[in-house]
Amino acid sequence: MFVKYKISQPTATDNRQTRPMHYDLTDLKVFLAIAEAQNLSRGAARCYLSPSSVSLRLKGLEEAIGTPLFVRRARGVELTAAGTIMLEHVRRCLAQLEQMHADLLPFAQGIKGHINLFANNNAISSHLPNDLARFFALHPAVRITLEERPSSDIVTAVLAGRADLGVVAVDQEHPELCYLPYREDELVLLVPRSNPLAAFSSTKFSACLNQPFVSLQSGMALHTFLANHAIALGGKLDIRVQVSGYRAIAHLVTSGAGIGVVPRSALEDSDQESLVVLTLDETWAMRHLHICLREATLSMPFVAQLIDTLRSEIAQSAAS
Repeated sequence: MFVKYKISQPTATDNRQTRPMHYDLTDLKVFLAIAEAQNLSRGAARCYLSPSSVSLRLKGLEEAIGTPLFVRRARGVELTAAGTIMLEHVRRCLAQLEQMHADLLPFAQGIKGHINLFANNNAISSHLPNDLARFFALHPAVRITLEERPSSDIVTAVLAGRADLGVVAVDQEHPELCYLPYREDELVLLVPRSNPLAAFSSTKFSACLNQPFVSLQSGMALHTFLANHAIALGGKLDIRVQVSGYRAIAHLVTSGAGIGVVPRSALEDSDQESLVVLTLDETWAMRHLHICLREATLSMPFVAQLIDTLRSEIAQSAAS
């Protein structure tokens, strides 16, 4: 691979003119190896090249860049200020190339399509696994990169093109995106059978703030969502335990560690036997999950088929 760049160099009269920069991918790998080994000979060994060849490549790279990248010491080499800056760029550059190769490899192996799908924790923990399994059964040659993000971040990613599709629960739709209904869900309160709240079938969120909570970890969408609602009520969540998933919340509530809020879709049949599930008497407790996308994304291979699979349950309900 040969990389050519042009930079401007000042002349003796302060006029600027372009000079081509000539170096290749091997030169960058050599530079990285020397920088990490802090020694020219050890860097050469990492690249399976002779020290003389590496020295020549490094000299050519420094001439192309227009500044020394290393200071030669008695026991090795040390990066200059310019070399330190270049090291960060080279690492990112080579990492991006590796990622590019990884992303392209499935196509070389016969993969016909790739879709970036971002979804909130609610969708990933409940509906998406079965829906994606049905899609892969119909389209085994398609690959999907699924990432969990908060709904607000997903909307931003879809707008920027970093995600092809998003599954979100938002109160206000962005005017530049298309929104398609996906699933209806509901946030419910889990309490131990010994808790005084267990005598009720529903409760206001404000009545829960004097109780210790079992919560998802800080930074996860539901944790932030509930913490903000607590602040709006003039209180805060008394978090006793933080865990990574809804099932862990259910198990800890059963043990009496505290109360917790989870989507109803995350419950299992056995949960009703070991704890009490209360309806939250709040308008925000109803979660309307939508698929969001840019209109142009519909022309991408297999996107329409994926949307049809995700929304097949809605289609079946409408037909019946």
